[in-house]
Amino acid sequence: MKRIKQLQTLTKVEEEIMVHIWELGRCVVRDLLDRLGDESIPHSTVSSVVRILEKKGFVDHKAYGKTHEYFPLISREDYAAQGVDGLVDRYFSGSAGQLVSFLVQRENLSKKDVSQILDLLGKAKKK
Repeated sequence: MKRIKQLQTLTKVEEEIMVHIWELGRCVVRDLLDRLGDESIPHSTVSSVVRILEKKGFVDHKAYGKTHEYFPLISREDYAAQGVDGLVDRYFSGSAGQLVSFLVQRENLSKKDVSQILDLLGKAKKK
């Protein structure tokens, strides 16, 4: 998968379509329409969104005559990592520790979350 050089933002609609492309791996617009499950959405609308995703560098396609099969160029994990990195940079001075502290103070972490974080920290410390 290609790495994002500079964080690209997706609109809510673009992100919704991208989630389906990540889940499907390879797909045509008809597959996306089926996944969306709303028959009132025009084929041309979904096709336009996919072409925007292509221009933004998130997907590419292989043409089979008039049909285009789309596939992701950027993994969901890479996109998520870029988003989290941007959040940490913008709101927490680049400190993941400040983010965790914020979550703890807001009481947004369950006991299970805290346990998982402590396990991960223990594993990281051993490396």
